[in-house]
Amino acid sequence: MSFAQALLFFLALLNPFLLSLYLLELIVRLSPRQFRQVLTRGVIIGGAVFSLFALTGDALFSTLLQVDFSSFQIFGGILFLLVGIDFFFNGPRAIGLLRGEPEHLAGSIAMPFLIGPATVSAAIMIGSSLDTTEALGVVWLTMAAVVVGLVALKYAHDHMRERNARLVDRYVDITGRVSSLMIGTFAVQMILTGLLQHWPGQPGH
Repeated sequence: MSFAQALLFFLALLNPFLLSLYLLELIVRLSPRQFRQVLTRGVIIGGAVFSLFALTGDALFSTLLQVDFSSFQIFGGILFLLVGIDFFFNGPRAIGLLRGEPEHLAGSIAMPFLIGPATVSAAIMIGSSLDTTEALGVVWLTMAAVVVGLVALKYAHDHMRERNARLVDRYVDITGRVSSLMIGTFAVQMILTGLLQHWPGQPGH
């Protein structure tokens, strides 16, 4: 895997448009300054974790914690599934209810919407495919792209909201509920992947 391939792969997993669906409630509720501050802190946390896994691989799970990585995938899938169900019935407000006030949101942005089984697996793979400098470059360039992209989407949303408030509110509600289907689908796939890795010899696989 080349540097460019790794960067495109990581950006595909953490693309700002997809993340904006998960973070709709924050985009709507927070001021531009609050959103930038919370997002930046969350992305720094996520980047530090991805850097750690890029450098150490899955040794944290297999050696330090003495657990299979598949267990992390299953738990992450269950967590996402609960979020997706709440998101479907309550709309974008569900995410805000899980997170609390702005000063406490950075960690909730980092986990589970940045740091998850898929992105941690990608960080491990990137670390094993590239040298240290290139792997860290991929991680932090992707983190910078996430911040720039989400801040741009926040400003676009606020600008459109001033002109077409009712239309934007309707769009946010519909998009938020539709995105719950995507969240739930990813969650089920995480659980299935973890189960198949833990029991690879199941009939039919």
